[in-house]
Amino acid sequence: MTTNRARKALLLALSAAAVAGAALAGSGAAPAAAAGLTWGDCAPAVKPLPGQRCATLSVPLDYADPHGEQIGLAVSRLPSTRPEARRGTLMVIPGGPGSSGVQRLAQKGAALAKEMDGAYDLVAFDPRGIGGSAKARCGLDEGDRWMMTLRSWPQADGGIEENVARSKRIAEACARNGGAMLRGLTTANQVRDMDRLRQALGERKLSAWSVSYGTYVAAAYAEKYPERTDRWVLDSSNDPDPKRVARGWLEGMARGAEDRLPDFAAWAAHPDRADAGLRLAERPEDVRAVIMDLAARLDREPHASVLPGAPGEPAKPGPPLTGSMLLQALQLALYSDGFFPSFAQLVTEASDPQGEPVLPRELAGAMPDDAAAITVGVICNDVNWPASVPAYERAVAKDRERFPLTAGMPANITPCSFWKGGAVEKPVRITDRGPSNILMIQNLRDPSTPYSKGLRMRAALGERARLVSVDHGGHGVYLGNGNACGDAAVTRYLTEGVRPSEDVLCR
Repeated sequence: MTTNRARKALLLALSAAAVAGAALAGSGAAPAAAAGLTWGDCAPAVKPLPGQRCATLSVPLDYADPHGEQIGLAVSRLPSTRPEARRGTLMVIPGGPGSSGVQRLAQKGAALAKEMDGAYDLVAFDPRGIGGSAKARCGLDEGDRWMMTLRSWPQADGGIEENVARSKRIAEACARNGGAMLRGLTTANQVRDMDRLRQALGERKLSAWSVSYGTYVAAAYAEKYPERTDRWVLDSSNDPDPKRVARGWLEGMARGAEDRLPDFAAWAAHPDRADAGLRLAERPEDVRAVIMDLAARLDREPHASVLPGAPGEPAKPGPPLTGSMLLQALQLALYSDGFFPSFAQLVTEASDPQGEPVLPRELAGAMPDDAAAITVGVICNDVNWPASVPAYERAVAKDRERFPLTAGMPANITPCSFWKGGAVEKPVRITDRGPSNILMIQNLRDPSTPYSKGLRMRAALGERARLVSVDHGGHGVYLGNGNACGDAAVTRYLTEGVRPSEDVLCR
């Protein structure tokens, strides 16, 4: 935990830098020269947009020792094309933990720039540990880096013995190989890194569009630096309870899958799916049984699968398709209506003894070691997790009964229960203290950050926030699901500063 002396030194350093480099947001002028940022071409892997530039920001590995070892963070900017309209910088904060901000800017930057119409420079960075930033590592075996193993799916009979052994193995490998870099993967450090970037950009304040886990980062930033926030958007929030961050988020997936399944069931039972061979049942209420019966059969007798080939390459044999893998594929498919056809195809092919079900790409290989490290590192460093194996056994049994679509995975044990050193520092408590400048937007049927959990963020923020609820399913709202009402509310706030006077529902 940061000492008082180190904290005071850090505040003095930040204050000096802010005085030296600050430029008033909303002035309509270009920001001051970005100290320490040299903009150049982005790496081809970023697939940058026209005009998108990249740089490296130097930050302390350990903020308790601000003048000690420094690490580099990959930063990207899409400048405003209308300097006369520019009012500041809009930070794009990705989800995860472990998603690339630079990549998200490349993916969403064109649509966002069109909506903003020159009001902002659009900026993002790769959080420490991932992407073009300094990498973290755990040195995990390949078999421990598959999504199906990093997410603790119980055995077919509900047992968690394999999950316990794997969680211990992952925690021990991370402790052995991760070092200071891994221990530095925290939400608190991402907040500090974000403020260092604000200073380097020469901005007194930032605006932000945050998504999923990024909303927790954004809320934590607004709690720590309320006077440095301008127009703040939280898209798809979760419960910020400091005692249950990360663990509570995982548990929420069980409720989220139940909330979202009716959307897929209505789609999969529609007569229009018949011609494509994707109609799973004649009635929406029968689709659940089709999926669960198939999952049970696959747990008894796994089906051969194939892995999608790289562009231009043929598919190749994959691992046996189990019931847990089918349910994980369902959880992924519920993120977007656009994923429904591929999951229905998977169910159709897996139901045929002679079929060749193609696994989703997310299940078709091991994560890189740095991605696996940050996936577990942030959630394990942010908060202490319970360690009682019998308690997890009871929780899994209860969760399997209440929420069969996720089979106990959201309540299961993780490497965090065996994490060496526990939480790095005390989790932040999100409060209603600060300016009323936050706009939340949330789908009613979100499989990952369920609406009921988003309401807890809304309650924590109180009068600081307004909530736009969108009668839609999927994860991610703004510029993501085509809801004109929700998109217009966010665009108007960011460009004109006009928020709804009270919480509203977009149908």
